[in-house]
Amino acid sequence: MKIFGIRAIIEAIESKESINKIYLQKGVRSNLYVELQQLIKLHKISSSTVPVEKLNRLSKNNNHQGAVAEISPVKYFNLEDLLEKESTTTPLYLVLDQVSDVRNFGAIIRTAECTGVTAIIIQKSGSAPVNAEAIKTSAGAAFKIPICKVDHIKDALFLFKAYDIKTVAATEKTENSLYDLDLTSPLAIIMGSEDKGVNPSVLKMVDNKAKLPLLGEIESLNVSVACGVFLYETIRQRN
Repeated sequence: MKIFGIRAIIEAIESKESINKIYLQKGVRSNLYVELQQLIKLHKISSSTVPVEKLNRLSKNNNHQGAVAEISPVKYFNLEDLLEKESTTTPLYLVLDQVSDVRNFGAIIRTAECTGVTAIIIQKSGSAPVNAEAIKTSAGAAFKIPICKVDHIKDALFLFKAYDIKTVAATEKTENSLYDLDLTSPLAIIMGSEDKGVNPSVLKMVDNKAKLPLLGEIESLNVSVACGVFLYETIRQRN
């Protein structure tokens, strides 16, 4: 769903609506516009400045006043609340470090739901939105699995450490094979973005790193495929 108009978007933010992204018109200057920019920064909402033509398309030429917002169709969960209430002895969390392709995101959500993932964690900025396309690609799984937003992936890692949940990052920058790791304890798997992989600052914080064997000439797998392998190897070990 989209809403347009600066005042309407300000009201949505203050009402704690789950906003995927806000598009702002280049060159707009007003007190209300500045107020909106301040709220975007305060709440760390993803935004971008675009030409007026894009806003006209997004709002179908309605009076957008220089701003259009995409509202998420799903409710986001608080990670710490989920950790506090977790009842299973071996939870499995999936952390997506700025996976930005919507179709990859949707496919990952679908696989995560099929493998019993406890929750998916994404970063507020730089991540693919939970929009209609992501929901369609997930085959509706986005409505069945908790999705949490954090200010930074490192915030999630600090919480996992506090709750004795081991972390393993998928990366080619290691000699460790996924198949040599014990994945049977409470676990969070971190998958990186399509182009850069897991952020180096995040790699420094994880308990383990793991890679998949690649026997061909291509240097990496699609992130949704790699994610499926990591999740099903975890299920195999636990079963």
